[in-house]
Amino acid sequence: MKILVTGANGQLGSEIKGLAELYSNLEFVFAGRSELDICNKANVFEFVSKNQIDGIINCAAYTAVDKAETHYKAAELVNATAVGNLVSVAEEQNLKLIHISTDCVFDGNGHIPYVEDFEVSPIGVYGKTKRFGEEYVLNSESESIIIRTSWLYSIFGHNFMKTMLLLGNQRDEIGVVFDQVGTPTYARDLAQTCLGILSRKEKINGKGKLYHYSNEGAVSWYDFSKAIMEMGKVDCRVNPIETKDYPTLARRPAYSVMDKSKIKDDFGIEIPYWRDSLKECILRLKSKG
Repeated sequence: MKILVTGANGQLGSEIKGLAELYSNLEFVFAGRSELDICNKANVFEFVSKNQIDGIINCAAYTAVDKAETHYKAAELVNATAVGNLVSVAEEQNLKLIHISTDCVFDGNGHIPYVEDFEVSPIGVYGKTKRFGEEYVLNSESESIIIRTSWLYSIFGHNFMKTMLLLGNQRDEIGVVFDQVGTPTYARDLAQTCLGILSRKEKINGKGKLYHYSNEGAVSWYDFSKAIMEMGKVDCRVNPIETKDYPTLARRPAYSVMDKSKIKDDFGIEIPYWRDSLKECILRLKSKG
């Protein structure tokens, strides 16, 4: 089975690339923006046909949450229109599809973990355009699944964990919000889940199934930051602040913990605790200098 991985140079795509050799029953074609313009359907169709693709993991996304508020068209093009192109080609060529989405499709006003069929109500452009992308998949005839994830971090790319380590080594103290709660997700864990699902291709046998995936547990950004400094052995004081004290262009959900029961039950996977995965990631990062 030959798998096209879009967004190949991002956090998740890079982690999939690093794990690819462990899945001998899968063959991979990795494509970043320079190799494939997923916003152009003709390009997608030609690329998929030429490379004889059997399945797609769509890791590509416009993830600049604040910038999206003033660049709606750019966010919509990548998060929605491009997904529609991938879905259309998947339907025409009978491909399996895994599409990665976000907890930001919820408004964050809940107080219990979100399950897949809870009502969505995104509060920003990023979440709205990602929901539009979901709708393309949900309304398609392709054999496909959507995996919503949250607070993604990795040794690759730009992310909260690496930013905290950088700032912690530059400053004596920083302020981080404590009134936004969610769950960090180690991109390597999510990558293993995607590859595990595809290596048992009979598991993707429905149309537009929704799943949630993050690491186990729940934490505030403040507590996440404290753990990063502790495990990274960085001597920087982290002060708790409220969201109102750290204004951003885009509003963030106050509560975005997701229930993962469905993906665990359907695919028989065990999900690591967030602190265990964070420790592993920081050790990997240090080993790479």
